[in-house]
Amino acid sequence: MSRPPFCVPPTGVRAHRLATRRGEFAVLDAVPAGEPAGTVLLVPGYTGSKEDFIALLEPLAAAGYRAVAVDGRGQYETAGTPGRTAYGLGALAEDVLAQADALGAGPVHLVGHSLGGLISRGAVLRALAAGRPSPFASLTLIASGPGRVARRQRWRARALRLGLPVLGAGRVWQVCYRGVEPGDVGAFLHRRWLANVPDQLLATGRTLRYEPDRVARLAAAGLPVHVLSGERDGAWPVPLLDRMAHRLSARRTVIRGAEHSPNAERPVETATALLDFWTHTSPPATDRPAAAPRPPADGCASPAR
Repeated sequence: MSRPPFCVPPTGVRAHRLATRRGEFAVLDAVPAGEPAGTVLLVPGYTGSKEDFIALLEPLAAAGYRAVAVDGRGQYETAGTPGRTAYGLGALAEDVLAQADALGAGPVHLVGHSLGGLISRGAVLRALAAGRPSPFASLTLIASGPGRVARRQRWRARALRLGLPVLGAGRVWQVCYRGVEPGDVGAFLHRRWLANVPDQLLATGRTLRYEPDRVARLAAAGLPVHVLSGERDGAWPVPLLDRMAHRLSARRTVIRGAEHSPNAERPVETATALLDFWTHTSPPATDRPAAAPRPPADGCASPAR
């Protein structure tokens, strides 16, 4: 579970619902003062939400990009759909394609964290398989690997599959997340956990356990790819991410001091790396970050509806 440093949208970031051909999705939308240099769509991971990217939005907008972070179907403030088939990887990838189209900005820079990286990759591949014009200018995979997660994480996803229907979300929180610190951010994490649709958690947990390696297909798509991670990662080992980046001929960035959620743990460094990647059409093999923007102030409140 990613822990955002704060959860009140900064000045200039608007919480609203994005209407698409596949329904409405709760978003945080940061718009730059002038004509956007580009548009960014940020897709969160398992048990996450749009707030996992909240500390990236202000620096990305300050650099001239419109940045839109989304709650996926059945995540936090986006309504769910009955049944688990609505949360298969293909269905969630179609949601991302619909979100990109609804932004009406031409090709967007797609950023997916963890499970969101698998979903984002699926969106790229579905557009390619259907012969559609690509709605994406680039793809950044943050702490997201070539296929299923590491063994320990598969065990955890399986334990949740067995325990959630029996114990319920409230009891699972007490058992698994009782160490979450009190305070505004802790209260937000608890509120978000309870708001997640159980079928979504069960179906996407299965994706994490069984998703195959699709790196060769992604490499054939010809899209510029950026593989970004922390120095340590329990979901996909960092050497595995290194090898995936090599197979993709991708830009590779390792954020010092970060683990599985550099977008939340080191947002300034992560924003700088993203901006540097988007600036270069043929990014070098190693990251050379520009001057880091200042992070926004801390704070938290009840989420906007």
